[in-house]
Amino acid sequence: MKIAIMADIHDNVDNLRHSIRLVNALQCKAVLIAGDFVSPLVVPSMRKFHCPVVACFGDNDGNQIGIAGGMKIVGTLGYSPMCWKSPDGVRFLMCHQLNDVRDVLGESDVVIFAHTHRPSVVADKSGRLFVNPGEVGGWMFRKPTIAVYDTETRTAEILDLPAMSPGVFIEE
Repeated sequence: MKIAIMADIHDNVDNLRHSIRLVNALQCKAVLIAGDFVSPLVVPSMRKFHCPVVACFGDNDGNQIGIAGGMKIVGTLGYSPMCWKSPDGVRFLMCHQLNDVRDVLGESDVVIFAHTHRPSVVADKSGRLFVNPGEVGGWMFRKPTIAVYDTETRTAEILDLPAMSPGVFIEE
């Protein structure tokens, strides 16, 4: 079973729509979002996911009331740390900032975090996987990504979304 993992949308509706198209094409059975929607602007597009959405707030989610209101028809939303168990028994622990879960790793199989906008997949000594999906928004590094976790192989991979145009630099 494939589980999509994403974070740091930062109001980039176009990149979110690219990720929705990819997640649906891969026939993911759930989407886990580790925060930083930023505003309710991105929530209506999430109705296009063909699977359940479980998300937590990030540190840049300004209008939490608006985001929460929209998410009522999209999926589950809460504050980190959040736990979710896949139908086949994989235990996910999700947060926006890794410090939020340092003392509560418990029996989790996969720890999902974000905030740095840098994608990574790393296993600890006990085999627990730490997954940072990078950034859907792409504003920081202009290389938008998501991650997909396979519950059968217990592996995750980082997937690129379509490339963004180069950033604009102002000469001094």
